[in-house]
Amino acid sequence: MTTCTTITSPLGDLLLTGEETGDGLALASLSMPGQKNVPAVQPGSRQDKEPFADIIRQVEAYFAGELTRFDIPFAPGGTDFQRRVWRALEEIPYGTTTTYGALAERLGLERVRIQALGAAIGANPLLLVRPCHRVIGADGSMRGYAAGVDRKVRLLTHEGALQPTLL
Repeated sequence: MTTCTTITSPLGDLLLTGEETGDGLALASLSMPGQKNVPAVQPGSRQDKEPFADIIRQVEAYFAGELTRFDIPFAPGGTDFQRRVWRALEEIPYGTTTTYGALAERLGLERVRIQALGAAIGANPLLLVRPCHRVIGADGSMRGYAAGVDRKVRLLTHEGALQPTLL
């Protein structure tokens, strides 16, 4: 059964959906308002915050600057290639960034596969907790974040990977 809840964050409301497993709840998606390709909450989904208690605690600790790595069980999903890319995203340290090219090289992908790499990153259903926001353009530009580049900048600034800008 799918369970979902919404929590408030500095980036706006976050929609969490999870799948019940024999060991408890596995996070299936974490999405933000206005995000591209937001998974629809399925009819019959159960609205319940309690199964997400540990996930909520970790997200709140992240935004409070007390947590730099999530320890959350994820629901299976994606293709073999997507899962390989997503595992690599999880290894990008807090407070750092990498480029699409460097990530492709790390995965042993040829340059012609950069577009496929970008598509796999864009298909990440677990924004924030699977840190696709830490992947930037080779020229330092902020590219392709499903929840919007402004949120990507805010997350990287929060983590100390970018310096706050003065307006």
